[in-house]
Amino acid sequence: MSISTSTKHVVSTTVNGEPYEVLVEPFCSLLDMLRDSLRLTGTKKGCDEGDCGACTVIIDDKTVTSCMMLALDAQDKAITTVEGLMQDSKLHPVQAAFVEHGGVQCGFCTPGLIMSGVGLLRENPNPTEEDVRFAIGGNLCRCTGYSRVVKAILAAAENLRG
Repeated sequence: MSISTSTKHVVSTTVNGEPYEVLVEPFCSLLDMLRDSLRLTGTKKGCDEGDCGACTVIIDDKTVTSCMMLALDAQDKAITTVEGLMQDSKLHPVQAAFVEHGGVQCGFCTPGLIMSGVGLLRENPNPTEEDVRFAIGGNLCRCTGYSRVVKAILAAAENLRG
């Protein structure tokens, strides 16, 4: 399929369980569509080069750096952002564990770290510390030193297992 670079295109997708049809430029990133068109600003714009992980979202159960994906490639996909984790005004267990274990500092990298943690626990409900460190390896943080983030994700895993 040839895509015109001069006209906008409609992307039909589901974000946080809600269907959307969004008109986007051909080279609009998924990150920009989420932030600018849908006003879901929990997903942060950091490096805009796929290096920092601040823009991590979950697409069809896989973590993705949304700055590196075109919005057009989100067609018919199920996207979860940090805003979509809360259920019935209750924090997701990973979000709650970040608060409880001090995994939140300045907050800029936090949404991406949380999404990486959620993605890991969906794939591996019983991770080791090494698994957690590998899963968050693409997320840069200057404030936490990662140890509290790792503890938070491991605590959330334990909580989810019951």
